[in-house]
Amino acid sequence: MPYRTVLTVFIVIITAFLACVPDATAQNRVWRIGWLTPNASPTAEKPSRDLKSFHQGMQELGYVEGKNYVVEALFADTDMSRLPALARELVELPVDIIVTLGTPPVHAAKKATITIPIVMAGSTDPVEVGLIASLARPGGNITGLTRAPVTTRLFDKGLQLLKEAMPNISRVAVLHAGMDVEMLRSIAESMQLVALPHNVSGVRDTSEYEMVLSGALEERADALFVFDEFVNAKYYDVLIAFTLSNRLPSICQNLYFIERAGLLYYFTDVWDLRRRAAIYVDKIFRGAKPADLPVEEPSRFQFIVNLKTADVLGLQISTSILAAADKIIE
Repeated sequence: MPYRTVLTVFIVIITAFLACVPDATAQNRVWRIGWLTPNASPTAEKPSRDLKSFHQGMQELGYVEGKNYVVEALFADTDMSRLPALARELVELPVDIIVTLGTPPVHAAKKATITIPIVMAGSTDPVEVGLIASLARPGGNITGLTRAPVTTRLFDKGLQLLKEAMPNISRVAVLHAGMDVEMLRSIAESMQLVALPHNVSGVRDTSEYEMVLSGALEERADALFVFDEFVNAKYYDVLIAFTLSNRLPSICQNLYFIERAGLLYYFTDVWDLRRRAAIYVDKIFRGAKPADLPVEEPSRFQFIVNLKTADVLGLQISTSILAAADKIIE
């Protein structure tokens, strides 16, 4: 075989081999990761499960916190108006990448920078809200994971499950943040239910949240639909006490709540989304461009039934609901 041909074959083989070998240089420096979330700041009593899941994902990829990366975490404490300033603060540090939780932080980060990569660790449909060009080729500096499909589908399915589990309910209080109220009422009406929407987006303290819950009681709600909103998450301890003391069955979209007082859960595993965001971070550290990384949609949804809550509320859950559950908390 001619020398030039041998050399060409050799180069092709070496190139293919190197393409399959992880780029170790990604872990030969300390990366600074911005973390932008509307959540309340974690405490010793209530640490951040989101951050813990992300650190787990980074560890699984061979990264060591403090050695290969540090996280600059900023929390808006459910005050969305603070997000633009927090995003600018991360840009000015500067950070190498920004990881966002929820849709408002993505908007804030996008306005703050067009160069620093942004990884969504869960958001609503990013194409529909104008964050990216398409799921397959997002373009720009944003990529990552969505947490759910169109919200109406989740509300529809959640109500169906709640109605099947509790056939006698008729009035469902809906704790949301800026949803289309007429849409909520229309979907509920199609199932012979009355939706009682309560917008929690303006809540600023515990007493205001308690007023929202009291309003649901005054409207004679006999069940709750709890959306995965950051304000609800901030006051889950209040919601847990309210739900149990008033013996209200609920369907929720938060794993913390279902483990403690919710009756049903139907949603994406959001902590898995936080963990999987690390995969995008790693790819970008190794040279991938956000514009070329397809945005990942959830492939499955969890249906969880909490029988401990059912016992506390004195409820019997049908065998058909139990058979459909992915997980049963006993």
